[in-house]
Amino acid sequence: MKPQQVLLGTRSQRLAEPLPPRGFRVAAYVVLFLLGAAVALCGTFVQALWPPFGVLLALAGTLGVFYGGLRLTGTKLGAGIPLAGWFAVLMVMMAPRPEGDFVLAAGLTSYLYIFAGAVAGVVCATLPTRTGFGLGAPADDRKRPVRDPHA
Repeated sequence: MKPQQVLLGTRSQRLAEPLPPRGFRVAAYVVLFLLGAAVALCGTFVQALWPPFGVLLALAGTLGVFYGGLRLTGTKLGAGIPLAGWFAVLMVMMAPRPEGDFVLAAGLTSYLYIFAGAVAGVVCATLPTRTGFGLGAPADDRKRPVRDPHA
C-alpha cells in the first residue's frame, strides 16, 4: 500500500469506517469552528513574526485543523466548519482599524497565508470521507429507474 493511501485513504476505505455518533459530531463541529478561528488568529501573527518560516508554521497548523476535522468527524463538513471559522477571523483581521492600522497587512507572506490556507481547506473538504454527503447522512446506494422518454 502506498504511503499516500495510508494517510488519505481511498473512497472505499473511508466508506467502510463507522461514523461517530451524531451528538459527538455536532459537538465536534462547534469545537472545530472555534479551533479554526483560534488557528487563524494565531496564524495571522505567526506568519508575520518569523518570515518565511512563520508562514509555513501557520499553514501547517491550518492544514492540521482542516484535515483533523475531516478525519475526526468523517464528513466533509468536518473540514468545512473550521474553514468557516478560519475565514471569519481573517475577514476581521483584514479590516482596517479606526487608527488606520491593519492586523493582517498587505504583503507576500500575508497573501500566501490567505491563499494557501484557503486552498488547503478546499482540498481537505474534497478528500474521501465516510459518507456520501457533508452532514454525515448515509449515501443512498439504490439505483433510480430510468424512465423511457418515448413511452
